[in-house]
Amino acid sequence: MASKKKHQNIHTTSSAKLAEYEAKQAQAKAAIVRKKLDNKQAIAFGLAALVIAALLQLAYFGFGPGHVTATTAASPSASPSVNSSSTASPNSSTPAASPTSPDATATSAESSLVPNPSVAQARTWTGTMNLSGASLGIELDGKEAPQAVANFLTLSEKGFFNNLNCHRLTTAGIFVLQCGDPKGDGTGGPGYNWGPIENAPTDNLYKTGVLAMARVGNNASSMGSQFFIVYKDSPIPADSVGGYTVFGKITSGLNTVTKIAAAGVEGGGSDGKPALEAKLGAISLK
Repeated sequence: MASKKKHQNIHTTSSAKLAEYEAKQAQAKAAIVRKKLDNKQAIAFGLAALVIAALLQLAYFGFGPGHVTATTAASPSASPSVNSSSTASPNSSTPAASPTSPDATATSAESSLVPNPSVAQARTWTGTMNLSGASLGIELDGKEAPQAVANFLTLSEKGFFNNLNCHRLTTAGIFVLQCGDPKGDGTGGPGYNWGPIENAPTDNLYKTGVLAMARVGNNASSMGSQFFIVYKDSPIPADSVGGYTVFGKITSGLNTVTKIAAAGVEGGGSDGKPALEAKLGAISLK
């Protein structure tokens, strides 16, 4: 009985050691598998972050707070013509990611409101734009962007921009201050839409100081009165219809814009209403 019991103990001990060894081997293999999975997940998350960042840039002017929406067909009650009042009322539109009408090209009624490109006289215009009490030097390129400059000149002369708050500031990836909306929420305009896109940079880089027109994503005929000031070099990818019309630049006083940008977005975040009021004043050009 004694020898049998001893033999059983030796056998049991050997089996236990073998099981313990196999368990450790299994744990080691599992750890290697987990490490590989973690590495793959980290790479996948990194790639996803890059894709999301690119999509956010691509969709900047078509989605999110303060995007531009195309106006619907003009009518006497919905879209009165722009007058000299700084509170000119545009036609109403809903804040959607796509135009409120399938084709935002100006209707025959709207076409009569769109300033003629000849107003720009195919020349350079210089002057000043008041922003939050400070005077910014500006220069408009009537040769390369005649429709945009004609539009800006006409609206400025009528006092359209006076006392309008710039409604949108972005502080990450794209660095712009967006202005020119009489409704103050990104859905307003002068009561008409126009196109086409003019003078968009071929490299999709909008340099510091640039003045450019905002529009609905993937719609070249959806521009109105909203424009943006680039306060730091910003890569903005073109969409299916191209880039964004560059019609001028800030030649002095850009520090006023950077001061507004430094104060950040109201409520935090990187895209929304400026925390520091940014109000347009008189614009003088010659």
